[in-house]
Amino acid sequence: MNSRHIPGLIISFVLYLLLQVTVMRNMVLFNVAFCYVYVAFLLLLPFETRPVLLILIGFICGLLIDIFYDTLGIHAAACVLIAFLRPYWAKAVPPRGGYEMGMKPTIKVMGLIWFLTFTLPLIFIHHLVLFFVEAGGLHLLGFTFVKVISSTILTFWVIVILQYLFYRSSRGL
Repeated sequence: MNSRHIPGLIISFVLYLLLQVTVMRNMVLFNVAFCYVYVAFLLLLPFETRPVLLILIGFICGLLIDIFYDTLGIHAAACVLIAFLRPYWAKAVPPRGGYEMGMKPTIKVMGLIWFLTFTLPLIFIHHLVLFFVEAGGLHLLGFTFVKVISSTILTFWVIVILQYLFYRSSRGL
């Protein structure tokens, strides 16, 4: 990650955090679909972000959400897991032309199909960990799984909408 990207990434982080704790916190559909749009910050970091830095950013991001949501580290745990898995998943689903230096995984750069393939499983894993740790076990398996699926779909579509509204088509930040 280039040092010229850091101010833009900090602004992006603050905007995703503010969006999550002010608007998306109250965006709940039928008490089963929750929107955790802050996950997009971790998923949209440049590909060359080092894994250790990615995990540290994931921990800080999750911890700040835990502070605002008054949860005991469940967001931090879920974010650290997807930050850990992200480089491996990026290697497993490379785009047709490969990755370029400074490339970010946005829809306008990579295409909708690749974006769906890259982000949807990571969002699903995030929500799976988040809701099953929150449930404290498997006693609410059906209801928890419905929350995972519906929240994954809602979060993905909100991220897609935000991508089309606010992201430029350039390859850098």
